[in-house]
Amino acid sequence: MLAYGWFEAGWLRTRVLEVEVDGLPAALDGLRVAHLSDFHLGPPSRGAVAVRRAAEWIRERRPDLVVVTGDLLSHPRGRPALDEALRGLGAYAVLGNHDVAVTRDPFSRGAGLEGLPATLLVDDSRTLELRGELVQVAGCAPSHRTPPPPDPDPAAALRILLSHYPRIRAKGYQLVLAGHMHAGQIVIPYPGGKVRLAHLGSRLAEGIYREGGVTLHVSPGLGTTFVPFRYFARPEVTELVLRPA
Repeated sequence: MLAYGWFEAGWLRTRVLEVEVDGLPAALDGLRVAHLSDFHLGPPSRGAVAVRRAAEWIRERRPDLVVVTGDLLSHPRGRPALDEALRGLGAYAVLGNHDVAVTRDPFSRGAGLEGLPATLLVDDSRTLELRGELVQVAGCAPSHRTPPPPDPDPAAALRILLSHYPRIRAKGYQLVLAGHMHAGQIVIPYPGGKVRLAHLGSRLAEGIYREGGVTLHVSPGLGTTFVPFRYFARPEVTELVLRPA
């Protein structure tokens, strides 16, 4: 069982999902967004293998936009691997609780992220032009208290919010991308369902959710925390193909 859990922690799943987004203009139909999350680089784990392979897959696919939703480092020694993974992706990223040393994981240590080869958005946003349309990419600071997001750009045809913690309420934004949940990391399946031992009470555990005109994607993430194992919760890099709702 220990050997399998160690193996699964590096057994990357590459997934392409079509996602319905309210108000998506015709020019952005088919826009491809690569979503990565929860690298947790630093402590010994095969999650580092999953991160490296995920970055290679994205470089091959050349999506329109690359985003990372937090928990980049769990120990300073993971910084070289982080820089190598992000180099050349042109990614937009937010911080997670491990990045600001808010964690109960005894093996995690805070690490500096100065000079990161990505655009870090902490209560900040950028408005880009993609396929002739304006697209706002905004990022929240990591907080359980669901802080208000940066002001939505009324000129943008598509507004995307990056939030480490999953949230389905984000006024003014059509698409929210989040992580943190690890798809449970240690999962006990049973007929018709599963018990996720990480974040037992959460209803926003992994995949796609839609509510009130907002589409949320919760990434299963790539790394591990507390223990270097995954059971029935494979690491995943996801390419979201946006479609009009």
